Amino acid sequence: MTGNGKLVLAGAPIGQPGDVSPRLRELLARADVVAAEDTRRLRRLASDLDVEITGRIVSYYDQNEAARAQELLKTLQEGRTVVVITDAGMPGVSDPGYRLTHLAVEAGVTVTALPGPSAVTTALAVSGLAGDRFCFEGFPPRKAGDRARRLAALAQEERTMVFFEAPHRLADSLSAMAEAFGADRPAAVCRELTKTYEEVRRGGLGELAAWAAEGVKGEITVVVAGHVPGEVEHDPEALVAEVERRVADGEQRKLAIADVAKSAGMPKRELYDLVHRRSPTP
Repeated sequence: MTGNGKLVLAGAPIGQPGDVSPRLRELLARADVVAAEDTRRLRRLASDLDVEITGRIVSYYDQNEAARAQELLKTLQEGRTVVVITDAGMPGVSDPGYRLTHLAVEAGVTVTALPGPSAVTTALAVSGLAGDRFCFEGFPPRKAGDRARRLAALAQEERTMVFFEAPHRLADSLSAMAEAFGADRPAAVCRELTKTYEEVRRGGLGELAAWAAEGVKGEITVVVAGHVPGEVEHDPEALVAEVERRVADGEQRKLAIADVAKSAGMPKRELYDLVHRRSPTP
C-alpha cells in the first residue's frame, strides 16, 4: 500500500551557493533521506549554507542509480520524504533522478520539485540567441561517427539547441557542429556559469571551434542557433565527407547519401553526383 511519502527533486546551485532558496535550506534540514550524487559535495554545500542535515544521507549516482532507486521507492512507500540532489542543476536533466521519479509516479507516490538554477536555461538566457523555442540535446556522442550522425539529424532543427560537453571534447564537438550546421551558424559557448571565471564566447561555430582548439577548462554548455528555412548552410565538401565517414563505418553508400541529402535539404541526385565525382564507385 502506498504511504504518504514525498519525493522532492531539488535544484542545486550551478556555481554560487548563495543562489539557493530558503526552501532548500529548510528541506535539507528536515528531510528523512537525502540522496546525493556526491555525498562529499552535499556536505560541503550544507556547510556553506550553515545547514545541519539530520536525515540519512545516501549516495545516488549513475552507477548505483538503478539499484538505489528501488531501495528509495520502499522508503517513500513507508511515508517518508526523500530529497534527490545532484552536484549542480536539476536532477533528471543529464543527471541521476529519472529512474526514481519514474518508479515513484508509477507507484502513485507524490513527486514534486524544488526549483533551482539550471545550466540549460541560464546558458540560453545569456547566449543572445532566440529562447522562445529550444530543445535540450544533452551530451553529444563521444565517438566521432556517432556524433556526426546525431548532428546531421539535427541539421534542419529550427529550434535553438542546447548541449552539454566536456572541456576536453569541446573542440571536436564544435568542429563536428560546424560541419553539420555550417561554420557560420551562430552559437555561444558558456563556461563556468555563475562562477568567478564565468565566460560566454559568442560567434560562428567555425570561429568557436578554432578558439576551443587552444584548450578550454571548466563546466561547458553550448547553445546553437536553429536552422533558418531557405538558408543554405552546408559546404558540399562537408556533406561528401559525412557520406564517406558513414560508409567507412559500414553504412551502405546509397542509404548514407539519401539520409545526408535529406538532412541537408538537397536532392539525393545532386549529392550522389558530388560523392561520385570525389569517390567513384568501383
